[in-house]
Amino acid sequence: MRAMTSKRYIALLRGVNVGRAKRIAMADLRKLIEDLGYTKVRSVLNSGNVVFSGPARPQADVAAGIEETLVLKLGVAARVLVLDGEELAAIVAANPLVDRAPDHARLLTFILSSPSGTSLPGIDALCGQNWHPGAVALGERAVYVWCPDGILDSAAAAALGKQLGDATTSRNWSTLLKLHALCSEPA
Repeated sequence: MRAMTSKRYIALLRGVNVGRAKRIAMADLRKLIEDLGYTKVRSVLNSGNVVFSGPARPQADVAAGIEETLVLKLGVAARVLVLDGEELAAIVAANPLVDRAPDHARLLTFILSSPSGTSLPGIDALCGQNWHPGAVALGERAVYVWCPDGILDSAAAAALGKQLGDATTSRNWSTLLKLHALCSEPA
């Protein structure tokens, strides 16, 4: 009998625990993921970031299962974007702005639901604008935004958020590095 390949996944829940809407306790979220049959479940911060292990499956199927169970078990509807550890490693390795950004809490990464080669109207134009003293760069699976004056005061981050809508979720660089470190643990 052949052993099933296990891999590390990262689930990024969009819009949870921001303000008063879509409140989820991370202990409940970890249990929900475990109840779906995944192991080594760890959450990062209180904003819907979960790293876990499970059999190799299409990420869209993993995300759909989590989204459905969130509604059924917790009554929360939230988009879930799932990456595997290799995809997150590639996003981390490809950041062209990391050397310009001494404050990783102000370096925002919009994770795209699919590789950038597929229909991102308006993103190239936004990436081509001068956002000085900030900067924007498009990667294969992410848009990186340096927000030296803060994320809430960043015109670039606001424009990208509006343009991308539900096709993305964003995390600051510090959070992505924590998730990346957890993915380094064996599956």
